[in-house]
Amino acid sequence: MNIPVWPGSSSFSPGNTPFGFYDNELDFQQDIDKFSVFASRRLGYPLVEIELQDLNFYAAFEEAITTYGNEVYAYKVADNLLTYEGNPTTIQPGNEELVEPNFANIVRLSNQYGEEAGVGGNVTYYSGSLKLSPNQQAYNLNAWAKDNNIEGGIEIKRIYYEAPPAINRYFDPYVGSGTGMMQMLDSFGWGGYSPAINFMMMPISYDMQTIQAIEFNDQIRKSQYTFELINNKLRIFPIPFYNDMGGDNVHRLWFQYIKESDRQNPYADGTNKVTNVAEVPFQNPNYNQINSIGRQWIFEYALAIAKEMLGYIRGKYGQIPIPDSSVTLNQSDLISAATAEKNALIERLRGYFDETSKDKLLERRSLEGDYLQKELNKVPYTIYIA
Repeated sequence: MNIPVWPGSSSFSPGNTPFGFYDNELDFQQDIDKFSVFASRRLGYPLVEIELQDLNFYAAFEEAITTYGNEVYAYKVADNLLTYEGNPTTIQPGNEELVEPNFANIVRLSNQYGEEAGVGGNVTYYSGSLKLSPNQQAYNLNAWAKDNNIEGGIEIKRIYYEAPPAINRYFDPYVGSGTGMMQMLDSFGWGGYSPAINFMMMPISYDMQTIQAIEFNDQIRKSQYTFELINNKLRIFPIPFYNDMGGDNVHRLWFQYIKESDRQNPYADGTNKVTNVAEVPFQNPNYNQINSIGRQWIFEYALAIAKEMLGYIRGKYGQIPIPDSSVTLNQSDLISAATAEKNALIERLRGYFDETSKDKLLERRSLEGDYLQKELNKVPYTIYIA
């Protein structure tokens, strides 16, 4: 049986790896042959033959680098997804970019509160109106929505049904008295209001008390303007009593509403935007920029991959015949050891990332500050004599 074995050395050239991600990087070209020698000796060469060739070691080395980059950038994405999400997918790859956090997605996630308060959000407010009929107090706004071909229902946000502002019924005895106050106020944009001289001579408390007196008069002595809205069934007070003159000479009640279909729509405009971790623009790492810590992890992980490959190859042959006997190969030992080593290396790398996450670094900085303060408290205080 002629089984190809490791010859003891290799000479890498671009194109020898399955994907060629790093073939043109100088450090990769220098390290890949060194790794092949390192891995073969760790597997027992030259005391035993290694049923692998240089291409197998090259593939293991490339896979280890890609796995390392995947773990690094997956953690970076998870740590900064709120910053990445919503950005164009065409932005520059973030491999060598310093991530600057922002509040864009924090604000987006809280838009629904502004929506309910009527001061923001992503749901459009629409205006509508209905005709008020004499002696009709109740109006069905759900029926109004159907009549206007609005599907899915509406939610009323505001009813414009209220008494005229008290300021419009404020009597000022100085208006038209020849003092010329109204003409003076026109230059300040106040000419449309009744009080003239009060703006100029009276304290603001006087105006406030007068306006309150008008409002209390309307509330107690008159039938105040109000309404009741339950399940989009509107009841208004007082009951309209005027006659409909026909045409455009009708009284209308205006209101603001939103469409329930808009509120229930869970999707923002995500066209060509980052919507999940798979769309964050990252590329394979630059091997030349991986430090010694990362490279040592890559060497160990690539060795585990090579050990796994060797185990599967030896499992295929099972036994090798020798004169008057046979040799059983160590397939199961190699595969089980390789699997355990790969899992341990991944867990070690993720643990290292956890220790260097934003929250852990801030926690460590806080503890350092506390310890430094304790040390400084032990320094004797100097007494200064002026």
